[in-house]
Amino acid sequence: MFSAVTTPLAPVPPSWLATGEIAYRRMLALIEGARVSIRCETYIWSDDEVGDRFRGALTRAAARGVHVRILVDGVGSAELPAGYWGGLEQAGGCARIFNPLSTRYFALRNHRKLLVVDDATAIIGGFNLAHAYDGDGVTRGWRDFGVELSAPAALRPLAESFDSLFRDHRLRHGLLRHVGRALLRWPRRYPPEGPVLFSGPRLVRNQFRHQLLRTLHAAKHVSIVSAYFLPGFRLQRALCRVARRGGVVDLLLAGKTDVPLAQRAARTYYGTLLRAGVRIWEYQPQILHAKLAIIDDAVFAGTANLDARSLGINYEFMVHFDDAALTDAARAAFVGDLHQAREITLKDWREQQTWPLRLRGAWARFLLTQVDPWLARQQVKSTL
Repeated sequence: MFSAVTTPLAPVPPSWLATGEIAYRRMLALIEGARVSIRCETYIWSDDEVGDRFRGALTRAAARGVHVRILVDGVGSAELPAGYWGGLEQAGGCARIFNPLSTRYFALRNHRKLLVVDDATAIIGGFNLAHAYDGDGVTRGWRDFGVELSAPAALRPLAESFDSLFRDHRLRHGLLRHVGRALLRWPRRYPPEGPVLFSGPRLVRNQFRHQLLRTLHAAKHVSIVSAYFLPGFRLQRALCRVARRGGVVDLLLAGKTDVPLAQRAARTYYGTLLRAGVRIWEYQPQILHAKLAIIDDAVFAGTANLDARSLGINYEFMVHFDDAALTDAARAAFVGDLHQAREITLKDWREQQTWPLRLRGAWARFLLTQVDPWLARQQVKSTL
């Protein structure tokens, strides 16, 4: 249960963690300094040197009396060996698997990444706990970043949502009924201090997509980073409208990817967006994995991509910040990443779109925007 006792009376402003490497270093420092509680949640936890560092730090925290809870996804972390958490559990910690791998509910995943320490500080970002993210995103490691925050308005819903998912981590124990009701009790609109916006298969209205569309309605300058980009009709239309009325819309998408099917599908959207005046870049040095939207003076950061899975299937969250320093840091990082990217012009896109590529892209888009959501809806119905 979230406790305000350890929360600072005057929380510090959110701070930008520019790379996965920097975020890991800060996370480990917070874990080593924890006194009361640690909540750690990730989609992928790998059995490698990064996973071992975090497991060791969390085990030491549990041994000194800190209440340590870990939640990993049953698909993303399926390769962890049996007994991996034995030492941590002997020290007093507890690790659970969200929706263990099965054929019945395989489509419903927890894609969130979160660390909450002593109910006072949280770190969010797109990175999992694996060697692939441990770098600067240019010379080594996938391109990602994090944000450290301490505002109670964000900490409380993050901690409470973790507790709900941790408690009801097995779908056959009624997770969708319990978590869905808990999420729907929270307000659908939030004050501008840094609200948490949730995504999930049982939400009546996707909070992140709703707030994003509201913010785009009067936007003048939009900068978006998305590792996997399948925005859907309403979001695509909103981006085109900003560009057509004279606004600036810049999209930084993946040049290198770990999911070629998603990239093929994403490129089918380029023509419509480019014709409307949207500018598109593809990041070149490493695999792009970041999730970020800067809309005028507001920043959205967290775990959700702009694709059908993040916006309608997975459990996700994004935090909406209105902080000038964080906006400046995020915008500087975005501009820096553009120097590492290749701009895709309408002429480039037309020349690349051979008929075989068009057909493969259309098939990929159908699978990811129609078939995958349909399967998820069927599995949600079977849990009711």
